[in-house]
Amino acid sequence: MELVRDFGKLWRGALFALAIAVPAWLLGKQFEVVGGPVFAILIGMAMALLVPGDKGEPLAPGVRFTSKKVLQWAVVLLGFGLNLAQIARVGMTSLPIILSTIATSLVVSYALCRALKIPGKISTLIGVGSSICGGSAIAATAPVIEADDEEIAQAISVIFLFNVVAALVFPTLGGMLGLTNEGFGLFAGTAVNDTSSVTAAAAAWDGMHPGANTLDAATIVKLTRTLAIIPITLALGIWQARQARRAGGESRNTFSLRRAFPTFIVFFVLASVATTVLALPASVTAPIKELSKFLIVMAMAAIGFNTNVVKLVRTGGKPILMGLCCWVAIAAVSLGMQHALGIW
Repeated sequence: MELVRDFGKLWRGALFALAIAVPAWLLGKQFEVVGGPVFAILIGMAMALLVPGDKGEPLAPGVRFTSKKVLQWAVVLLGFGLNLAQIARVGMTSLPIILSTIATSLVVSYALCRALKIPGKISTLIGVGSSICGGSAIAATAPVIEADDEEIAQAISVIFLFNVVAALVFPTLGGMLGLTNEGFGLFAGTAVNDTSSVTAAAAAWDGMHPGANTLDAATIVKLTRTLAIIPITLALGIWQARQARRAGGESRNTFSLRRAFPTFIVFFVLASVATTVLALPASVTAPIKELSKFLIVMAMAAIGFNTNVVKLVRTGGKPILMGLCCWVAIAAVSLGMQHALGIW
């Protein structure tokens, strides 16, 4: 009812974000190594420079709504792409490597946050985005920690940079290191940030090694990583609730797990469970997954429009260094764990 009541204030900004999202989505399809979300942020930033503040004011409520609520809807729909039984069956062998790389990224981002005095929310988004699933993890985590649009744009930009480098470099690096097809599937699935770049790297490997068929294996490993969104967001939600409680001087008895665990994450989990229990076929889940990806692109368009480009460039050095350190550490741990487990 609240959405219907506010429609008159929201439709202009939402339609504006949609108008940016469509070309960004199409460009992302043509250049998958970059991806629609990055194009959406860039176009949104460009439009922010072209539209003065006073002229953009009628768009503001709808743009804010799109960057927050539509982003949460996208995360919920993302759950329909996760068949927990299939992932558990196929991806279990990669679990030690996945857990090691996630822990490594979070530790590195925390250490650099303290050492370089990088804002905590940007550090969290980069650490989670690097270790789990790039833009999707950032989309799920940002509302939980109440990150603003500039912090989201900063993290997405860092993740994008190393996605591109990984997709271009990793197939050649894997060949130089003598990785097997199984080994490269694990390497791509655990050391590349975003799903689109995982598929790009694995497809390039398959092209260099006819009959390798690493694309399916790398994708399953990547989806297994995606499940980490659930415990990570739960832990961050609890931490955020406790921080808010301390800041407000509330009693310890007021802590609530229900409030700490965001509603949209609950629906994300329920969507994953429904997909698993009902064994929903790809003909049903595939369109929902595509809609989820499009809504993320739409939300990123709104986030780009809300971003101060000058500030983003001026403060970008330290987050990029953090992204580089997380990326290198994840790649090294992925290869090291494969060697220790006798896979490579």
